[in-house]
Amino acid sequence: MRTSYHPRLINDPFSDPGLFISFLYRKRAILFDLGDLRSLTSRDLMKVSHVFVTHAHMDHFIGFDALLRVLLGREKEIHLFGPPEFFSRVEGKLAGYTWNLVDEYEYKLAIRVSEVWPQKLKTRTYLCEERFVATEPEEEAPFSGTLLQEPSFRLEGVLLDHRIPCLGLSLVESFSINIDKEALKDLELPVGPWLTRFKKVLHGQKDLAQSFVVTWEEGGRFIKEKEFSLGDLAQRIARISPGQKIAYLSDMAGSPENLEKAENLVRHADRLYIEAPFLERDKEVAQKKYHLTAKQAGTLARKAGVKRLTLFHFSPRYTDRAEELEKEAMEAFNRKH
Repeated sequence: MRTSYHPRLINDPFSDPGLFISFLYRKRAILFDLGDLRSLTSRDLMKVSHVFVTHAHMDHFIGFDALLRVLLGREKEIHLFGPPEFFSRVEGKLAGYTWNLVDEYEYKLAIRVSEVWPQKLKTRTYLCEERFVATEPEEEAPFSGTLLQEPSFRLEGVLLDHRIPCLGLSLVESFSINIDKEALKDLELPVGPWLTRFKKVLHGQKDLAQSFVVTWEEGGRFIKEKEFSLGDLAQRIARISPGQKIAYLSDMAGSPENLEKAENLVRHADRLYIEAPFLERDKEVAQKKYHLTAKQAGTLARKAGVKRLTLFHFSPRYTDRAEELEKEAMEAFNRKH
């Protein structure tokens, strides 16, 4: 099934964690974790609207500077989410630079940072023109599992135990709208930005009897428009199916409480990205480091009814032995009982 979201791990399983999720037909993406971002282009990073940092260990947060470097001087608002004490981590990064030249910037960057607590979200805003010092009053909102809610998707999170609080994350699509390109040809309609607007209107559950005007450009100039009723156009070009669920679990102890919370978060995910740093025979090491074994990762995914499993965050002790971790996890995942 085709989805409107295209997830890909930023690095190989032995390198810094991170998941880049791009939006089909939109110049937009979100990031789970900010490890080494060198595999992402500046164009990729410019698409990012929201970043969800599981915790501020170096391999999950060192990419903050790279992201800031690309966005600085742009007219953009970027949203960052992290666990308790995340403000101090971001502020420490921002305080490391001299900002005396930002008054000369024509375009101003705004960074909105949210700390995720068990029952509340606290948000501070850092403006380029204020030299990234939080001068506006701190905002507070209740939190019961949803970090971000938009018409087409919601982003769910849960705090897990990694000796420090660590976010587990799940993107849940409201429903999937796939476009029939042959139907577009029959109607003599091009693929283009209007499809993003069309999907946004459908996700907003607007009146299907309302008018929807398709407009497009060719050679940089407006050339044509066609008017339809929203419902008629949807019936002719859209294939609507249940939405996709993409989940991400990194750095968590394999305790019963942690596993239960994680299973509930990722239940029935179409795609689960999950850490598998250690083999089961090294379970004591995993426990001391508050990480999962590959067997625990596969078992968690099976119990949660996950459809597809992707492993990452392998311990360097298994360099050139990745297949052992993969095998152990997949055997647990595919067990019948």
